[in-house]
Order: sequence, then structure tokens, then C-alpha cells
Amino acid sequence: MTDQDPGGVSRIKPRSGLGRGLNALLGDVAREEPVAEGSAKSTGVRTLPVGSLSPHPGQPRRHFEETALEELATSIAARGLIQPIVVRPHGKGYQIVAGERRWRAAQRARLHEVPVIVRDFSDAETLEVALVENIQRQDLNAIEEAEAYHRLIDDFGHTQDELGKLVHKSRSHIANLLRLLDLPQPVQERVVTGELTMGHARALIGATDVESLADQVVAKGLSVRETERLARAAKPDAQRARRGGDGGRDADLAALEHQLGDLLGLSVRIAHSPKGGTLTLSYATLDQLDMICQRLSGERI
Repeated sequence: MTDQDPGGVSRIKPRSGLGRGLNALLGDVAREEPVAEGSAKSTGVRTLPVGSLSPHPGQPRRHFEETALEELATSIAARGLIQPIVVRPHGKGYQIVAGERRWRAAQRARLHEVPVIVRDFSDAETLEVALVENIQRQDLNAIEEAEAYHRLIDDFGHTQDELGKLVHKSRSHIANLLRLLDLPQPVQERVVTGELTMGHARALIGATDVESLADQVVAKGLSVRETERLARAAKPDAQRARRGGDGGRDADLAALEHQLGDLLGLSVRIAHSPKGGTLTLSYATLDQLDMICQRLSGERI
């Protein structure tokens, strides 16, 4: 179900109760038991031709690690597909809601049919369940997970605290991941491919010439701590240029900005002088603005 915002852009209405419905769904899918002959009536499991299934275009996972996929295909070829794939009717076939990796591995294992659970999800429910299911199973890299959180916030109106309860992660974890989306696209791709870890990427946020620093980190095989030192050394130059060569920022202020930024999941800027100063919080979405207002007013978030 959608609404039109003042700019005429469609927005999916937030729905309540997803967590309970998703847990019920995952309870069906997560049982690590072989799909036995004649068990379809009791478990809701049926078999469908592999070719009748198609992936969801909004699937959050973009990168399928080749070695892990081959290992899963080998296991499926030997033991069969233990966990059914969750699908919904779509056109003349079925669309995958959860389990695209298993479906890909089953194709490699040359299975003709796979066990599935069919659910009659709407377009919005399909996308939301696919996003949350992938996050809960911890199958995504840091960028894919961050993009999934971003979509759940923008498209479905969830707050960071609601997401934390839904996927059993801390709000600070979600906020830190969302900050990765501020990095240039080439650097994000290095995280997707595994050249950079989440720790490396976080250390580069806010530094000048991030792409060049990322090249150095990968070329030299720097640790996260070494990357943090490299990024700190690069930051004063950019700050000095912005302030007209005033000798750079106070290290304590910079550390406080970073600490507040991690706590709030926002970009924080402190301008201090002997007569006082300003604290600037930058937000990217109305949801983030609402979170700031709630915290300042003391309302329960």
C-alpha cells in the first residue's frame, strides 16, 4: 500500500507487526531437517521445478562468494536441499522471497526440483521480508547490509531503534553501517568484494581523498589501526584548507565529533571559540530528524 508525499513520490506505508510475521516465516524455513517424503501436508512444503523459480530484483545480496557457493552446491548434490526456499506466486511461475543462494547452488548441483514454501506476499511484503531475512541470517557484506537498512528506513518508515529490535542488532551497529554509504562508490565496491573490511571502511569516513587512501590500504595490506592512523594524518590537511590555514582542528574536538557521530549515527560538526560555539547535526532523512527531535525533547524513541 502506498501514499504520495508532497513531491508526488510514492512511498510504501509502514506496517506494524512484521517482526512477529517474519519470525513465524523463519520458523518454517529454519528447521534443519531433511524434507521427508509425504511431509508436505504437515509442514506446508512442496516441490517445484528449479526453472519455475526466478530471483527477486530487489534482493539485497548482490555478491555471491564463488567458493562458498560451490561448497553449498557440493553439499546439496550429496545430501539434497535441506532447507526449503520461500517463494510467492508471480506471473506464470514463482518469485523467490528467501533462499536465492540455495536456489543458485541447487542449479549448480543439477537438481531438477527443489522444496519450497509458498506464501502469498504482496510486493511490499516480499521486499521487506527479503531484506530482513537476509540481515537476520548475516549473509550480507557490510555495504549490502547498510543498503538494506537504508531501504527499510526510507521505503518502510522504520526507525533505527525499531530495526535494531527487528533484526536483533544494536542501534549503534545500524548507525555505523549506514555511515558507510557516505563513502565513494569505488570504495564501497572494495568492501563488497572483500578488499576492505568494515573496520577499514569506517576508518576512512570523513578523510580527504578517500579513494587514494583506500588504494594505499589495499596495496600495503594495512591493518585497521594503521588505516585509522593514515586517515587521521590526512584529515588535518582538508580541515586546514577549509579554515584558511588556521593550523587545523583541535584533536579533542575531532575525537568528540567522531564519538557523537557514532552515538547518533549522524554527521556531527563542532565549531568552538573562547566565546562559545555551535554544534551542528546533519541529517539525511526525515526519520533521522524525527529521532533528533525525540532525543532533544526527552520523548521515548
